[in-house]
Amino acid sequence: MKYTKTNLKKLENLCHDLGYKVRYEQGYFQSGYCRVESQKVLVINKFFDVEGRMNCLYDLIPELPMDSSTLSEDSMKNYRNIIDLRAAEPL
Repeated sequence: MKYTKTNLKKLENLCHDLGYKVRYEQGYFQSGYCRVESQKVLVINKFFDVEGRMNCLYDLIPELPMDSSTLSEDSMKNYRNIIDLRAAEPL
């Protein structure tokens, strides 16, 4: 998947479909993102470019609880793409 604003928007929509809100804020988090479980909010460093934001979402999405009944076909396709990309990465 290329690092474009359109693809970033697809990842944000997928997070929304999973029940999480994506926010871009300044913060003191080591890896560039923070997950607030009780509020279902993903906070990503606002100083990241599109590539950095997408990489954070690639790391986070597989860890989020997923209910396939709530996902649209497009979102399910994107979710499977992300899982496949993560599986293909070398350890």
